[in-house]
Amino acid sequence: MILPVVQQWLQQQALGAVVYSERLSGGDICETWRIDTDGGKRFCVKQLAAAADDMFRAEAAGLEAIRRTGTLPAPEVLHCQRTFLALEYIEPRARRADYWQRLGEQLAAMHRLPAPHFGFSLDTYCGKTPQPNPRYQCGFDFFAEQRLIYQAQLAYERGLFSMRDCHLVERLAGKLRELIPVQPPCLVHGDLWSGNIHVNASGAPVLIDPAAYWGWAETDIAMTRLFGGFAPQFYTAYQQIRPLEPGWEQRVPIYNLYHLLNHLNLFGSSYYASVKAGVEAGLAQT
Repeated sequence: MILPVVQQWLQQQALGAVVYSERLSGGDICETWRIDTDGGKRFCVKQLAAAADDMFRAEAAGLEAIRRTGTLPAPEVLHCQRTFLALEYIEPRARRADYWQRLGEQLAAMHRLPAPHFGFSLDTYCGKTPQPNPRYQCGFDFFAEQRLIYQAQLAYERGLFSMRDCHLVERLAGKLRELIPVQPPCLVHGDLWSGNIHVNASGAPVLIDPAAYWGWAETDIAMTRLFGGFAPQFYTAYQQIRPLEPGWEQRVPIYNLYHLLNHLNLFGSSYYASVKAGVEAGLAQT
């Protein structure tokens, strides 16, 4: 059901009353709806009555940051309140033949743009988990402290991790300089799996549901591999624009440990074995 606050916003802005609504698929955290009004308007609305005060504001900032790069399209933010986010509705179509190539080229173009530092202009969220983004000049310290160790401490506080587990993550975090090449900060989507890439009316890719921040480009590429990987054309096209450092595929489990830890914190102990295997795989490389 559409939240009353959404209908109040429509009335206040003279956008019309809801005459059609359809729950859209995807997403484990929020409800996403297409709504049409008798004023001839159509919107995409993400809603969550129990949302943290700044959760949708953070998502809106990520979408606007992506749009400002002029590289990859993202939905226009129309309105943001604590419990909902109103976006332009993008009518989906079948993927065009060069969909994966275009995604690779455009993501590479976004990753080539410099960022002022690691972190972001505000804290964001990955799912419902807060994603701290304080200013760092060192990417190794940022990823170690604000991604791996932060998530491990959350897991410990929630009874999902032992102190020994935390120490193993801290040990791996302390060895990042041995495992990962120096990389400059850039804008990353932050949660780049296939479910967070929409298709627009021309069959081209559109980024949705970001967990954006300024970090390592390789973290986005790694996330594409977490749930099966993208088409080969994506990686080929990306590397033609922005070549990855040799050995990037061996670094994928280290980056994705952050997302596995986040899934552990979001969805529970069923992810513990995957997290443990990721930590052990990373330590085995040292």
